[in-house]
Amino acid sequence: MSGQSSSLTLSDARKIIAAGERKAQELGVAYNIAVVDSGGNLIAHERMDGAWLGSIDISIHKAWTARAFDMPTQELATMAQSGKPLFGINSTNHDRVVIFAGGMPVKLGGVVLGGVGASGGTVEQDQKVVEAAVAAVRDEEHRRRDRALHA
Repeated sequence: MSGQSSSLTLSDARKIIAAGERKAQELGVAYNIAVVDSGGNLIAHERMDGAWLGSIDISIHKAWTARAFDMPTQELATMAQSGKPLFGINSTNHDRVVIFAGGMPVKLGGVVLGGVGASGGTVEQDQKVVEAAVAAVRDEEHRRRDRALHA
């Protein structure tokens, strides 16, 4: 999204959050949506009117987890079940690791630029919101490339 940068910018984060918010409104659920940069640092967070206070930290931690492990938290959840190789990982990193759906890394061309976390509904709804948010990055990149090709 942000030209040559290898990290999300505030402008990127605002677009990502707006896309997540549109999906949340479609679902009729108030959300907390967080975006972190390539270093896992919080760039932006939005708490929609009426969103749960308890979901603030969850959304931020989901975004951080997705970037820290460069995978959707939904996938990490599968590997963190009892008897699986990453069982107990959620108790590491000062309890910041979230092992349920709603966090995704933001990648372009195989490069991780940051992460997004969404919390406020069911885990299935959280996943839908975060997928819509990440899709905004891909859509914006496609539009940018099309403009460059047709310029």
